[in-house]
Amino acid sequence: MSQMNKIEPTQPSGMVGRLSVLDRFLPLWILLAMAVGVGLGAAAPGVKDVFDALRIGTVSLPIAIGLLWMMYPVLAKVKYEQLGKITQAKQQFGVSLTLNWIIGPALMFILAWIFLPDLPGYRTGLIIIGLARCIAMVLIWNMLAGGDSEYCAVLVALNSVFQILMYSPLAYFYLRVVPGWFGAEGMIVDISMWDITKSVLIFLGIPLAAGAITRLVLIRRKGAEWYDEEFAPRLGPTALIGLLFTIVVMFSMQGDKILANPWHVLRVAIPLLIYFVLMFLVSFAISKWRGFSYEMSATQSFTAASNNFELAIAVAVGTFGIASQEALATVIGPLIEVPVLIGLVYVALWIKERFFQMPGELVSS
Repeated sequence: MSQMNKIEPTQPSGMVGRLSVLDRFLPLWILLAMAVGVGLGAAAPGVKDVFDALRIGTVSLPIAIGLLWMMYPVLAKVKYEQLGKITQAKQQFGVSLTLNWIIGPALMFILAWIFLPDLPGYRTGLIIIGLARCIAMVLIWNMLAGGDSEYCAVLVALNSVFQILMYSPLAYFYLRVVPGWFGAEGMIVDISMWDITKSVLIFLGIPLAAGAITRLVLIRRKGAEWYDEEFAPRLGPTALIGLLFTIVVMFSMQGDKILANPWHVLRVAIPLLIYFVLMFLVSFAISKWRGFSYEMSATQSFTAASNNFELAIAVAVGTFGIASQEALATVIGPLIEVPVLIGLVYVALWIKERFFQMPGELVSS
């Protein structure tokens, strides 16, 4: 195997103690945002209708605003001039595609049937989540863990292309074909390729274009040193504001349902928790076994363990309605994913100290 020059991570030190105060206490801010969302929904029940009315088709404008701002600062930090080096990492791409499009959907399908055999609506919602691969929040988790931002951007783009091509066929396979093998009734999910393309263009295309333009224009005017050392560090933390705003909106819209069905929420949460942790740890183990650097390994793991909840919610709402069990399951998804993935950021930092004492080299075939 040949070796390439190692690409420097966005954050040279991944030690927990060197995280900013905002990053270090992010779990606390997330819990507060959840509480604010639930409180807002309870104190002002009409806010749910207001937020729900602010949509174009199946796209919620408040959630879209939060997601777009959350992704823009992260994508503005990507060193697009180095992307050419990443495209040579054939082994990493192969591992990522296998984890995301073979192992991930199959694992979620198995867990959904094991834990929810008597709740087909929630089960279908989980499978829909498993098919929606990451394009959004993984950028945040990867940044906090000191993963490779350039490689993460490439994987996000790669998953987006596969999502457009594969989501509908995989949905038909896992919801219609596979259940029939075991004598169960299949479910038909009618989601067009254009619906998926629209979601990808909105939630990846807009912030990606904005981030790339921001970097290219400001570096040309101010220089790379000013951009990387002054502008990007100031812009980066604002991504967490978008994350917290998104959480407040989601909890204010769905908090009443979650509080009204705590047992169902718990039953949905258990397979989700197992899924996120298993995908993360298996990805890290495979990456370490293949000799990837910590930065690459962290990016692989967070990419495999994360999901595109906006697409999953859009599919469930558009197909089954906002009040359906399928829609509620897809909403529970990010509410479990956010705190779990934040916890896994700390796990990744511990893994770095324990198993990656010496930074590895980027491996390529």
